Amino acid sequence: MNTVTVSGIVPEPIARQPWEMLIPLFALVGFGAAVLYSAAGGAMVPFATSHLLRFGAFMIMAMIITAFPRDLVRMLTYPAYIIVLLMLIAVEAMGALRGGSQRWLDLGFMVLQPSELMKPTIVVTLAMFYYSLPVGMTNTWRALLIPGALVAMPMGLVLLQPDLGTALAIGFGGAMVMLLAGLPLRWFIAGGAAGMVIAPLAFFYGLKEYQQRRVLTMFDPEADPLGAGYHITQSKIAIGSGGIFGKGFNEGSQSHLNYLPEPHTDFVFATMAEEWGFAGGLFVLAAFAIILRWGWKVAQDSDDRFASLLAAGMVVTIFFYVAVNLLMVMGMAPVVGIPLPWMSHGGSSMLTNMICIGVLMMVNRWNQNAPRRGLAG
Repeated sequence: MNTVTVSGIVPEPIARQPWEMLIPLFALVGFGAAVLYSAAGGAMVPFATSHLLRFGAFMIMAMIITAFPRDLVRMLTYPAYIIVLLMLIAVEAMGALRGGSQRWLDLGFMVLQPSELMKPTIVVTLAMFYYSLPVGMTNTWRALLIPGALVAMPMGLVLLQPDLGTALAIGFGGAMVMLLAGLPLRWFIAGGAAGMVIAPLAFFYGLKEYQQRRVLTMFDPEADPLGAGYHITQSKIAIGSGGIFGKGFNEGSQSHLNYLPEPHTDFVFATMAEEWGFAGGLFVLAAFAIILRWGWKVAQDSDDRFASLLAAGMVVTIFFYVAVNLLMVMGMAPVVGIPLPWMSHGGSSMLTNMICIGVLMMVNRWNQNAPRRGLAG
């Protein structure tokens, strides 16, 4: 293999990187750092510096994941699922308690949220299961019951923490891999109908009181503007006041005067929209669209069932983060604590999304090294 491109200027290993995805990713992270700088009142600490350092460290991790061979990933899949599941059990037994929730393991050198690791882990686990399952068996109950149990166990443990948003993310990722694997659509329709019947019971008997208030607030935030509806009301004010081009960098009053709760994490998009306006929002949406479109193309170009489901599952995992966060800050979804990828300040979400990027780059490398072939089976 040549060590340089045809032009002889750019080294071939650099030229082979997926720059059509990396450039918008770097731009998004840089823009996020600028928003976090403003959220801190015009200072790099405590948000922007750690945001960039975490991205740098996790980018190195993603590059390491990129080099994993296919056989190694398949071999490690089920052991990885078991390890993360045991970590979730350990959270219930001895997890660190913060803000009334028990979601973290204190490892000494770092505090880890195992539920975040389960999001990509459930995707690779189901991809491996359906790769091993003969295609002719995708319409049998075995194709539903075993994966359903693999998804239900971590979801149940995460709901005990309690963390509704992460549990929904795990369920969404698992359900999408099942759908893409070719399970009969009627099963999903039946599941949706059953969910609608169970939803009222789950609301009154499964959700805690503060979670019920969040759901009700989504429909009428003005009913309690200083209580349960405060977050959404202030977020809407921040987004709406930005207009077309915003109030200007570091000029946002909602975040600087502490009206907007969590301006550096869950509501970072509202912080951005106030200062950068509709134009800034379009930039963020365009960057996410390019990244997701690239990831979907990687899935379509994959040369076997495992790689295709793996890549597609990582794309829908990132999509869930983006869609729920944006709906949440606009008052169209309950406030469930889902951060915006590569813009919100937070190590756990950055870790999860960079694992997804690393896996997509890994599958992209598999595609590049594969011989020319027809459509994947």
